[in-house]
Amino acid sequence: MSTDTKIILSEKDIPRQWYNILADMPNLPKPPLHPGTHKPIMPEDLSLIFPMALIEQEVSSQRWIDIPEEVLEIYSLWRPSPLFRAKRLEKVLNTPAKIYYKYEGISPAGSHKPNTAVPQAYYNKKAGIKRIATETGAGQWGSSMALAGAMFGLKVTVYMVRVSYDQKPYRRIAIETWGGEVYPSPSNKTNSGRKALEMMPDMPGSLGLAISEAVEDAATHSDTNYALGSVLNHVLLHQTIIGLEAKKQLELVGDYPDIVIGCCGGGSNFGGIAFPFIYDKFSGKQLRAIAVEPASCPTLTKGQFRYDFGDTAGLTPLLMMYTLGHDFMPPGIHAGGLRYHGDSSLVSQLYHDKIIEARAYKQLTCFESAMIFAKSEAIIPAPESSHAIKAAIDEALLCKEEGKAKTILFNLSGHGYLDLTAYDDYHYKKLVDYEYPEELIKESLSRLPVIK
Repeated sequence: MSTDTKIILSEKDIPRQWYNILADMPNLPKPPLHPGTHKPIMPEDLSLIFPMALIEQEVSSQRWIDIPEEVLEIYSLWRPSPLFRAKRLEKVLNTPAKIYYKYEGISPAGSHKPNTAVPQAYYNKKAGIKRIATETGAGQWGSSMALAGAMFGLKVTVYMVRVSYDQKPYRRIAIETWGGEVYPSPSNKTNSGRKALEMMPDMPGSLGLAISEAVEDAATHSDTNYALGSVLNHVLLHQTIIGLEAKKQLELVGDYPDIVIGCCGGGSNFGGIAFPFIYDKFSGKQLRAIAVEPASCPTLTKGQFRYDFGDTAGLTPLLMMYTLGHDFMPPGIHAGGLRYHGDSSLVSQLYHDKIIEARAYKQLTCFESAMIFAKSEAIIPAPESSHAIKAAIDEALLCKEEGKAKTILFNLSGHGYLDLTAYDDYHYKKLVDYEYPEELIKESLSRLPVIK
């Protein structure tokens, strides 16, 4: 058993294939439906905003999908990412548990998002596309897409949720530094945005609304496609490089997790770390996988499992997923990457089938856990990642209480050095806990589309 703190792979150990969980799920998600006809959507319907290579990945049942050499070349700028044994955190908690974390904050954008931004830019470039329109919550995805656009010579337009645009100016600056243009959403650039501003001029925005703006932009410009940073099958496919690397790293030290944890907004971060291990669970391996979400946007824990639009305006296909309602307007918590009304169909189906677990935390307890982590492990985590840290700490303390030495793995999906305003608000007690009221959730759910 190794005593190393950092478990490092060489560049030659970067996985050459992504893992597609659709090949092994006992129950596949129901097919996406056309937003107008409510009939199963066809590839030609999606080709208006996606390149065919990504559409093929979206519906593929092939277990292993090759990573293009051009993508691997860019991955090698920061991959493989390190796996850390959190020895100092274990000591602080006085737990018999072993805690590991996969650190995705070493990417140029400071999060896991470039893992899918790079291949999406690559496939769009190959298809002759000149510009990408996309949305972003906290700015992690928008900055990652701008970075990937710069790598492949694509223009990038980002619609950034207004509350994050105001809270996180450094993410906006990063997008612009990599050559992207960024607008606060709702904006006056699209019909969706203008309609929202007419209803509420000071609207804080939502990911659903920003998606509407980006999709409308892409659909109305022939040289432009749309790119999504989470939720869709091909996005979670690309993120499995995280868990595949982590499996190799744990093999080097002769260990394997009893519990795998990831924060969950749309599902790409959680799917990225968990799906390669759930592959083993399908074969009988004993394993718990926990998706952690904010109590202010409790999609899995309080949403309904049914068809809903992926965006506010109803422009996207209807997906079978856990949802709070496509016009759900979340509060402006600092974990902007987790403020989404729905979840990946893959994650939703796994949760519905009780293959994975889910839990929700309020933001103050997550920041308390982030402080413990920062003071012991030295890294200041992103507000989103603090949810996974909180769950890992809870599980480690339970091991202490029960006297069990379990192995816990979580994804530290990004650093918080561009989110220091959030920590400033925490230090000066400006943050408040917010649990979304049941009556407002019911109201939003009452407006879900009726599928006959």
